[in-house]
Amino acid sequence: MKRYLEELICKDLEEKIVLVSGPRQVGKTTLSKQLTSSHVYLNYDATSDRRIIHAQEWDRDVELVIFDELHKMKKWKSWIKGIYDTEGVSPSMLVTGSARLDTYRKGGESLAGRFFSYRLHPLTVKEICASLGEKSGTALDKIIKLGGFPEPYLKDSESFAKRFRRIHTDTIIREDLLDLERVRDVKSIEILIDLLRIRVGSTTSYTALANDLQVSIHTVKHWLQILENLYIIFPVRPFHRNIARSLLKESKYYMYDTGAVAGDLGAKLENAVACALLRDLHFIEDTTGSRVALHFLRDKDKHEVDFLPVVDNRPICMIEVKVSDENFSPSLFRFHRKLENAKPYQIVYRLKRKKSKNGVRMLSAHEFLRDLHLN
Repeated sequence: MKRYLEELICKDLEEKIVLVSGPRQVGKTTLSKQLTSSHVYLNYDATSDRRIIHAQEWDRDVELVIFDELHKMKKWKSWIKGIYDTEGVSPSMLVTGSARLDTYRKGGESLAGRFFSYRLHPLTVKEICASLGEKSGTALDKIIKLGGFPEPYLKDSESFAKRFRRIHTDTIIREDLLDLERVRDVKSIEILIDLLRIRVGSTTSYTALANDLQVSIHTVKHWLQILENLYIIFPVRPFHRNIARSLLKESKYYMYDTGAVAGDLGAKLENAVACALLRDLHFIEDTTGSRVALHFLRDKDKHEVDFLPVVDNRPICMIEVKVSDENFSPSLFRFHRKLENAKPYQIVYRLKRKKSKNGVRMLSAHEFLRDLHLN
């Protein structure tokens, strides 16, 4: 299956090191190996490959060298910078990782001017329709049931998806987490993931989580950041013109794996929409350099709208997600008066007919996600 980033990565590899991060088993290795048949693949987790990497003894006659999980090597940025400064991009170099390489490239030696980075996301309705030719309604139903990770989605088996998810989460915690962080209480982090799975779409009380886990609020926030860095969860923060104030308020957390959500259909649908919006926002940021963010709207009177994508501090649209309610949400009209340039949408899973009122459009969820275009 051809992924949405392939052509862009091929173009950038002609001049730069390319970093590709994303959740474990989201398809980074498959994508990398599909770029050209003339490649060398080296995984830092493999002992034999690790020796080749340290000795710098890979074949230079290939078109591409793929370094997987290289960020687990001490001073990896200095190491690959030295290769680039000495040899250039012949062969081209691609670095992949199941943790946020933007986090692990900060500090120490800089790769400034030498790389471009991309974040690969799970499958969305938009990508499935474009690459596999499936109908948008079928694609959304399968994402809600199986999640968007390629292997369980393509297998189309709920039992396989459950088995995949169990091993997937355990591998992240037992391998990636312990490789990158000094965490003693692994069991509590597993419990934290389970708590987040059942609270998707609700604001997260750090105090409540701290009480549930019997740890400090500071520890909870640190663990949430770890899970974010490992592409298990992502935050959606309340929108405020003052960025510092929005960061202080309680966020909502969503799962990269929609199939892992333990809530009802409404929670799973909302998570699928959040994943699709974040994928498009990250695509805009990675390909244009624009600054992006995904927020929700809430005022003092507790009126709320589920999502507000923002590009370069400009709200693009506001989106309210419903399973079957065909009455327009009053909050959309309220916030539209305050943010006139942000197009208001109410997207409904079970929609009988499209309609609009006072500038607010009501669309079916699967069609909205199929045609999603934020820039």
